[in-house]
Amino acid sequence: MVDLMTKDHTFTDSIGGVVSGRELMRSGWIGYFKWFPDYKIEIRETYGHGETVLVLGFASGAYAGRRTKKNHWRLPAVWRAVVQRGRIKEWSVYCDTKIPYEIIERNESKIGGARAPTRFSNRLVVNSPE
Repeated sequence: MVDLMTKDHTFTDSIGGVVSGRELMRSGWIGYFKWFPDYKIEIRETYGHGETVLVLGFASGAYAGRRTKKNHWRLPAVWRAVVQRGRIKEWSVYCDTKIPYEIIERNESKIGGARAPTRFSNRLVVNSPE
C-alpha cells in the first residue's frame, strides 16, 4: 500500500485527524493490520472527477483475525482519494468508527496492550501498537 502513496501523502481519518507522510502511514498501517489483519474494503461504486476519486462501499475486519460476533465489524464507508501521477496524494475516510474503537478497547484492556485510541483521537493509525 505504501508504494502507492506519494512521499507527502496525507491521510484524514473519520473524525478529522490528519497524518502526513508516507513513512508515518507505513507504521500506522502496520499497527492497524495487527489489530485487524483481515481488514478489507468492499467497493460498491466509484466516481471520478479530475484527480479526485470517491469510493463507496463497506469496510470490515475482525480483531486479531478472530471472527466472532464480539470481535467482527462491517460498516458502510466512503473514501476520497486524490491521485497524482499514479500515486495517492490524499486519502480520506468517512465512516462511523465507534464499533471498531470499542472492539479495540475491549480486547486491549483484557491483555494489557497498548491503549486504544478514543473517539476523540486525532491519530488513529499512529496510536496503534507496534
